[in-house]
Amino acid sequence: MVKRIFWLLLFLLPLAGQASSILIPMDAMQRNHLKAYGIAYLSLQNEIPINWLLNYRGGSFLFPYNPLVENECSIRGVSFEVISDGETALLMKEIESPRVNMNSVKMEKEPRIAVYSPKNDMVEDNTDAVITALDYAEIPYTLIYDTEVLSDSLLHFDWLHLHHEDFTGQFGRHLRRSSSQIEAKIQEATAASFGYSKVSDMKLAVAKKIEGFTLTGGYLFAMCSGAETFDIALAAEGIDIVESMYDGDGMDPQAQQKLDFSKTFAFTNFILDPPNSRRFSNINTSEGRRYYYDESSGYFSLFDFSAKWDIVPSLLTQNHTAIVKSFFGQTTAFAASTVKSDVLILGENSGDGEVRYIYGEMGYGHWTFYSGHDPERSPGGWREQTNLDLYPNSPGYRLILNNVLFPSAQKKKQKT
Repeated sequence: MVKRIFWLLLFLLPLAGQASSILIPMDAMQRNHLKAYGIAYLSLQNEIPINWLLNYRGGSFLFPYNPLVENECSIRGVSFEVISDGETALLMKEIESPRVNMNSVKMEKEPRIAVYSPKNDMVEDNTDAVITALDYAEIPYTLIYDTEVLSDSLLHFDWLHLHHEDFTGQFGRHLRRSSSQIEAKIQEATAASFGYSKVSDMKLAVAKKIEGFTLTGGYLFAMCSGAETFDIALAAEGIDIVESMYDGDGMDPQAQQKLDFSKTFAFTNFILDPPNSRRFSNINTSEGRRYYYDESSGYFSLFDFSAKWDIVPSLLTQNHTAIVKSFFGQTTAFAASTVKSDVLILGENSGDGEVRYIYGEMGYGHWTFYSGHDPERSPGGWREQTNLDLYPNSPGYRLILNNVLFPSAQKKKQKT
């Protein structure tokens, strides 16, 4: 009997030391932060549970041991650590301690992702930073545009990104470009097919569909001019703010006074720019062509939130650094003076009245606006896709991918 117990213990002893978890660290030790998000998404697709460890080593991911996760990390070049039951228990004990600003958030079902972007050959979809990030991280998505939105396809998605779009019907104010002229003709044909006499009317209808998507529980993520013009279109509902060069008739001379800021998500008391300006309004702190093309200079800072109480903003700001390189775009940064008082600022250029990254709730849904065109785009490279193999640890791109995974995490309403 004693011998049997001895041999049983000898057999079980190695099993006791077997790995129980896989930790993907997201601090400076991570070789490829961006592809790590793809591993997390793949795991959710395969019903492998994940804990997102807020503020632990840059917002790490913890998985129960699974060969699929281990193999994919090796294939995709993602750093990982295999840890034992005891090490996992100590890690979780540290995170749960009230003395540290950390938390563990369970991640559930993978979000169904849509990207609002033109799909014709004249539009360079690959210049959109979110498409670039999703492709690099190997996260699946569906491209949709006006036809799909107006046909209620948003019912099939949880998360929506707005391309660098112009929801005011002024074609991005780029009609001098031949590609923009062709795109304008395509949009005019689409508007006519749905019974709209103007593209601006169709774009407002699209914006209202997106508003409804968010109100009923959707997650909206918009960048650059997509964020700015979305709010402008909502505020200008029923008002002609488009000059004759874009739609054949003049704008309402009282348009500015008639704007209804109660209809917007993020911005208030903004002033529309004249139609010959490259800006749409003073929401955008860029003034003229120089700011659109110049080399990015400086950095913006992410705010530090309580991971135990303010789970939502903590999720959205997970990073291996609190300082992110600034980058330009048609809407480079949001003027702090135009941001509504109930909007949560996640990142700002301190001291100059510019905010870069903001969040809010709308009905049952959530929205995040992120200014600028591409976190790693070089000036003059607006027509070329950014090669993320050169920037696998980009803090600016991590903010995009935080938003992609955001719907999958269990959240509590913030208390501050």
